This record gives sequence, structure tokens and C-alpha cells, in this order.
Amino acid sequence: MFVIRSIVNEDRSMDLQQMRYVVAVAETGNFTRAAERCLVVQSALSHQIARLERELGARLFDRTSRRVRLTPAGEAFLPAAHQALDAAERARAEVAAAAGEVRGKLTVGAIPTVAAVDLPALLRDYRARHPRVRITLRVGGSAWLTEQVAQGALDLAFIGLASSGRPEGVRSRELARGDHVAVAAPGHWLEGRSEVDLRELAEETFVDFTAGGAGRAQSDEAFAAAGVRREVAFEATAVDLIARLVREGLGISLLPAAYVAELPDLCTVRIRDAPTRVEYLVWSRFRPAPPAAALLSALGAGPGGDSGDEGS
Repeated sequence: MFVIRSIVNEDRSMDLQQMRYVVAVAETGNFTRAAERCLVVQSALSHQIARLERELGARLFDRTSRRVRLTPAGEAFLPAAHQALDAAERARAEVAAAAGEVRGKLTVGAIPTVAAVDLPALLRDYRARHPRVRITLRVGGSAWLTEQVAQGALDLAFIGLASSGRPEGVRSRELARGDHVAVAAPGHWLEGRSEVDLRELAEETFVDFTAGGAGRAQSDEAFAAAGVRREVAFEATAVDLIARLVREGLGISLLPAAYVAELPDLCTVRIRDAPTRVEYLVWSRFRPAPPAAALLSALGAGPGGDSGDEGS
């Protein structure tokens, strides 16, 4: 409301380039780096932001010799600027799609242990088919990725949940499900075993994902169901760090069987009462932009394919 009133009262209009400059300065915290990102000289970027501030009748940034930060007016302006830029991007993409060309931007999210799809190959093939699309990949936990999809910050994501969970606030399609296996360093007593149960692992020291996340919940729920208490001494957010800790003999871990092929130097053992992980593709409840629709179609979901299940 503040932005609209200022524009109407002054009988002026802001342009998308000014908004891009504001976003760049807000994200980099520096006028020089923002100008480099926007491929303009700093004086031109500074001039346009100063002009916008005059039109709005409010300063968007507090500038000091050490840093640049948003003012309260800037904090209010930034989300609207993002929305305007996203709307303009989508408008261009829709026009191009009507002419038979997929273009724009595609932001994909994925858990570190995604195994239901060969994500690098998927994105390689997609870029070959749609070279005008700018692809961005974000890696994180399932809860965060789902939230980002629901908020529109990600177009779609590949997540993994315990069998008791379901994606919420998004549309979803189950891609695969599979058990976890025990993973240990070579020379561990598990090496050579064909199968164990969780009770046999009760005295082991564990390396696992941080508590509270979906990756950790899968193992925690299985141990609770088996009535087994365990010690998780080492927590990590990245699976490569988990593997390194296991490799050094600091503990064992439980990881998805479909993923451990990426860790051929570690020994793996099947678990009779193993945790089960379900991998999902999730995307927004709203109509996807053309770049996202093209990838969903390639995956047999959304437009042109199975619309999947809708979470609550």
C-alpha cells in the first residue's frame, strides 16, 4: 500500500530494473557487488536507487562506510519487489510458451540423499531440451524444502520422509520407497554380516542427521518401535560428512539402501526391522510456470501426467 500510494501521489512509475537493483543491493549488502551482479557501473546503480527513493519519499537503505542495510521502508518494499520481478519473469515465460518455447527460470530443491531419480542426469537432459531456461538447485532438509515449495520459493523438490509421514501444503507424488541399511567402516564387526536387527546395534555409537529433521526421524521412529535406545554422538546435516565420520570409525550410521551405492568403500548390512524411507516429488498447489510444468511433465506429474496426491 505504501508503494502504490507514493507512486500515485507523485504521478511517477518505478521500473523493473530499479527493483532488480534494490534486490541485488539487499542480497549482497554492498553497492559495488550489486553493480557487478547487475553488469552496470556502480554510479548508475546508485543513481537509479536514489531516484527510486525520491519517488517513494523514503530511504530504502541505510548506508555507512562499513555496510549497507535495509531501512524499515526497505524491508517493506523488498517482498513486493520480489513479487513484481517474479510476475514479470512468469509473464515472459508464458508468452514464450504460447509461441512454443520454454524459457524463464526453474528452481529445484533436493535432499542430499535423493535416489529415486538421477538428478544430475535429469537436469542435464532438461537443459538440453530447454536451453533458454535458467536452472537453480537448492539442497536441504525435507521440511525446509517442502516449506519453500509451498511458499513459491522453489518450483518443485525431491524429498524423503519416514513411512508414517506425508508432505503437507503441497501437491505430491510418491516416487520410491526403500529400507535403510547399516553402514560401517571396513574392519567393523558388521563387515561380513548379511543381516542384523536394531537390537544388535543398541550398543553402537551412531552418526546421524541432526535431531528434528526428516532424515533423523526415519531412524528414530524405527528404534522407538523396536524399543531400543541408542546413542547418537555425532550429528551432521551433510551426508558426505556423515560418511567421513563413519569412515574414520567414529560410529556407524543408517542410510537409505538406494543411496549407499555412492559409498562403495563402506560396508553395508541389511536390517530386518529397518527404517523405511519414502521419496516424493512435491510441487505447488498453484498452476506451475512453463519451466516447472515442462519438468513435471517429463516426470509424469502435473500437467500432461499424473497430478499426484495433494497434501493437507
